[in-house]
Amino acid sequence: MDKFRKLVAIEPVGLEPWAEERLRSMAGDVVMFGDVPQGDDEIVNRIGDADAVLLSYTSALPGEVLSRCPEVRYVGMCCSLYSPESANVDIRYADAHGIAVTGIRDYGDEGVVEYVVSALVRRLHGFGMEPWFGEPSEITGLKVGVVGLGKSGGMIADAMRFFGAEIGYFARSEKPQAKAKGYSFMPLGDLLAWSDVVFCCLNKNTVLLGDDEFARLGNHKILFNTGLSPAWQGEAFAKWIDGDNVCYCDTVGALGCEGLLGHPHVRCACVSTGRTRQASRRLSEKVLANIEAFLA
Repeated sequence: MDKFRKLVAIEPVGLEPWAEERLRSMAGDVVMFGDVPQGDDEIVNRIGDADAVLLSYTSALPGEVLSRCPEVRYVGMCCSLYSPESANVDIRYADAHGIAVTGIRDYGDEGVVEYVVSALVRRLHGFGMEPWFGEPSEITGLKVGVVGLGKSGGMIADAMRFFGAEIGYFARSEKPQAKAKGYSFMPLGDLLAWSDVVFCCLNKNTVLLGDDEFARLGNHKILFNTGLSPAWQGEAFAKWIDGDNVCYCDTVGALGCEGLLGHPHVRCACVSTGRTRQASRRLSEKVLANIEAFLA
């Protein structure tokens, strides 16, 4: 096929204006919604008879919704796609019913790295607050634990090493490239106990920290979550954050509970730090490349 009959973006998808114009050469009819749909029925109504759908990470397309949209043949995720388990589209239903699903990766990591470096430096030096260790401190010599050494986790580890930190990490398996850099692979509990600062860089809906893990993490620790969802069980985190600890995250989704926004030990930027001018360009290019490859 050389173009879609009708393409619908069911919510804001972060494409730059030039990319939206390019979309109009890829479909007979293009509809771009400017707000997030409220519920499955609204999503179905927005899709209607479209054969192509775009969405970001703020909505979901479960199998039940896709079953009510029989014309759909292509779903373009304008957000990260790492695995069926972490996706906000029912990949397995789509595969079973001949619907192609594409996603993108590695478009917003740079902004996230800049965010965590800036937040950590302010905390250690005490810019506008008490220094974390009682006197201004550098990242040099800090014990940094990274949970999940994918693209963003690897970039954070490299940034911390650049500033002189010791790097330990936990992942599904030891990474040869990390070993070559001198990063130490540890069991999760050991890593948490060893670290001064922990960065959780996990796929969406991946939960690794519960009561036992927070007990190993202990007190006077700095915890960052850079994922789209909490890396922890809610009740366990709520108990831990009441101690002599602090947690940083950029979005309420990463924090997991809007009620914790006012907690004195929570620092939430309430903005997606990966959504930069440069990231929008990378996202637009990758979304269009996926569509072009499908149509070809």
